[in-house]
Amino acid sequence: MIPPSLKRLGSSSLAAALVGFAYAPIAQAQEQPASKPKPTTAVTAPPAPVADDTKAIVNDAASKPLVMPTAADSAGPPVDDLPTLLPPASEAGAPTTSVTINLLQILVKKGILSHGEAQGMIQQAEVEAAQAQAALEDAQMMATQDGDVRVTYVPDVVKNEIKDAIKADVMAQARADGWTAPNEAPEWTQRIKLFGDFRLRFESNLFPEGNDNTGAFPNFNAINSGAPFDVAGTVFSPQYNVDADRNRFKLRARLGADINLEDNWFAGIRIGTGQDNSPVTQNQGLGVANGAQGGNFSKYALWLDRAFIRYQNSFTAEDDFSLSFGRFDNPFFSTSLIWADEIGFDGIAISGKKKVADGFSIFSTVGMFPVFNTDINFSSNQPSKFESTDKYLYGGQFGIQFKPLKDVEAKFAAALYKFDGVEGELSDPYIPLTAQDAGNTDNTRPSFAQRGNTYRALRDIIPAAINGFGTTSQYQYFGLATPFEELAFTGKIDINSWEPYQLSLIGEYVENLDFDQSAMNEFAINNRGTDPVLGQVGDFAGDGTAWLLKLQFGKPTFEKAGDWSAWIDYRRVGSDAVVDAFNDDDLGDGGTNLEGYTLGAHVALSKRVRLGARWLSATQLAGPPLKSDIFMIDISAKF
Repeated sequence: MIPPSLKRLGSSSLAAALVGFAYAPIAQAQEQPASKPKPTTAVTAPPAPVADDTKAIVNDAASKPLVMPTAADSAGPPVDDLPTLLPPASEAGAPTTSVTINLLQILVKKGILSHGEAQGMIQQAEVEAAQAQAALEDAQMMATQDGDVRVTYVPDVVKNEIKDAIKADVMAQARADGWTAPNEAPEWTQRIKLFGDFRLRFESNLFPEGNDNTGAFPNFNAINSGAPFDVAGTVFSPQYNVDADRNRFKLRARLGADINLEDNWFAGIRIGTGQDNSPVTQNQGLGVANGAQGGNFSKYALWLDRAFIRYQNSFTAEDDFSLSFGRFDNPFFSTSLIWADEIGFDGIAISGKKKVADGFSIFSTVGMFPVFNTDINFSSNQPSKFESTDKYLYGGQFGIQFKPLKDVEAKFAAALYKFDGVEGELSDPYIPLTAQDAGNTDNTRPSFAQRGNTYRALRDIIPAAINGFGTTSQYQYFGLATPFEELAFTGKIDINSWEPYQLSLIGEYVENLDFDQSAMNEFAINNRGTDPVLGQVGDFAGDGTAWLLKLQFGKPTFEKAGDWSAWIDYRRVGSDAVVDAFNDDDLGDGGTNLEGYTLGAHVALSKRVRLGARWLSATQLAGPPLKSDIFMIDISAKF
């Protein structure tokens, strides 16, 4: 039985919290059933801790009945003359009187309480202590015939809820009354969580003998990012490195904030390094002179990497709904076969998860993401402007998550990613007199690309006397030769039979439904084979499928020094299975039209610092021979 005085929750004020010191031992004694009690046995408890500020008072007042005494007149004798609060511990099981008296004296000296208010609290405490002691004695007399005492048990969860409610009430009253610590942080700072990470990487790019270094690997991204290239000229176009080894250091640093806007609304923002505005990496090459930054210990640029508002409501532990606007993390269940690990999505995404039965849930995500929009003044050097080129990604995914066995968890999903307007289009016929004379489809070229996709020429240049009938001034841009509608199947199986270690099997298959190999043969300018008779450029040799298999074993989450994880994966990525601007940027230096494997491992140096190493080996599928190996060592930290 709990005494009536212990059932009352009084005023949520500081005074009520102080009175709670008198009842803790009595309440604790009532929680434990006693076998065959002896009437002469006294209820005792250890002394309450001495508190020297209001925060300690609030914490120690948890789970205690609160009754706010009537404040007395502020005038009275010196604070050192406060009377005894309770009987000795040996009589009532209460804390020593000096503890509470010291607390009251501190509060009176600080001006938080008047002497009269403290005196009133003491009187109220004496009354409540007497009531609690009488109630305890009544409970001891309620013995059964065999002498057992029945005492009501108060579960820990109930006590914790009462504690949290009291603390929130007292602190709210404290802020309202203005007696909180003057240096307490503003309320809004408690709703912001800062986080970040840092990584330093040593990377060695190695090229074996036998790669074609005769100018067979044009850098289409460099061409499309600058002035159009004169294909009728006598100089090489920008080329990728395929024969000279390179050793580089790369830095990545990111700092972000998660913001709780309350009522299930959240926001996030993150800034990060980056050698350029690449969508797939925040790596910054150390010592690399890139435009106005880098080299000779120059400072490096920071980019806005994430900025979003999100509504998220977790209806239960297994049901969830979210709506995101802005620039946010990849919302889809996928691998780096389609989306690079560091890519951000611009636009709107809706995601949901629903428990259907025990151990079985369904989930889905849909979204619309703008990829490109024409500059409002395009073309800048003509009074009549060109029609806008708008490129969008529409994505949808549906999946299931379940536990077929006690130690096995599985997750499978199917997704469709429809890219609208990303393919290149042939312009209206015209004659560019200079490199600045734009064509009306120039904006159909990709604004960023890695390597591997098949390209076509965009400008329909009319042969005329002014350009030597097509032998001079052939200023050209290049666009993707195929549209993209990617159907993807992704799966993951986690086996936890060796806890704390986990074995994970991961796989993904992708097919570009819009890929037409016969049509590509008409205008593809790369990814062609060799003519077996003439030894020249032959038919188009690319394809539109890709797949990945990965095996990983180790600790899924690093918690202490010595935790480790290792993995191996193998992938084959056809030239036009996925858009090369958005997939993995590491194997083969990024992109498509390759196959190869990655072998890697990480080990924790502490809970938040890890050391890792990887070996990546890739071979080009279509086109001239090209192989590359990459070795990486990373040291990274996060907070």
